[in-house]
Amino acid sequence: MHSWVDGLPADALTLSSRGLAYGDGLFETIAVRAGQPSLLTYHLDRLALGCQRLAIDADHPLIRDEVCRYAGLLGDGVLKLILTRGDSQRGYAPAAGAPPRRILQASPAASYPPQNAEQGVRLFACQTRLAEQPLLAGLKHLNRLEQVLARAEWQGAEYAEGLMRDVSGRVIEGVYSNLFVVRDGVLYTADLARCGVAGVMRAALLDEAPRHGITARVVDLALADLEQADEVLLCNSVYGVWPVRAFASLNWSPGPLTRKLQAIARTLLDA
Repeated sequence: MHSWVDGLPADALTLSSRGLAYGDGLFETIAVRAGQPSLLTYHLDRLALGCQRLAIDADHPLIRDEVCRYAGLLGDGVLKLILTRGDSQRGYAPAAGAPPRRILQASPAASYPPQNAEQGVRLFACQTRLAEQPLLAGLKHLNRLEQVLARAEWQGAEYAEGLMRDVSGRVIEGVYSNLFVVRDGVLYTADLARCGVAGVMRAALLDEAPRHGITARVVDLALADLEQADEVLLCNSVYGVWPVRAFASLNWSPGPLTRKLQAIARTLLDA
């Protein structure tokens, strides 16, 4: 399926793209099932927040319309929406009046080993640390070099994800997932006010938790919280929820709250 640039089929960008030169933009990776973009409101809300923080003047109704039309043509797969500040000449200063550029790309539906969801995954201990920058914290901006470096730290299939901490040692997230821990029946996830990506599945599960009788709290997490955890799990908007079965010398079994959240995530993705 052809990519779209500004609503039209295209397979190239201009060399003056600020997305290419500076990573000046945002993106969303959206699961598409039966022509419907999953968790679309969450994705577009995060995109709008990013546009507000970065002062990108985007046409959000137009973006929603294009995403829905593109998803309808895709059917089943993964849709990537990239929004850049547009084009400009040399220099960091944005060009006055340059329109943002909208890019839509399609990929086949993601395929992961069934045991990731059934038995759980092993987490790699990434040495790459996340820098603290509150202005960018939570956003899915185009500057993802920390994740690129972290993902390059391990090879092979022994580890399905890596655990990332910030420069102060706090536990933040996976390389491409958000992390939850369960202790005494309470669900905890990291505060992302300093760094990290506020994933849309994370947001949806936090919203759904009280409706299902689950107490959820956003806190600073340390490695000690993993040591004391009864269950550990990962989530993202493409695969849903995976139990974590091992990290370093720590081991867990998929627990009842993890299974409950897996069921909630499946419902969210199929809605």
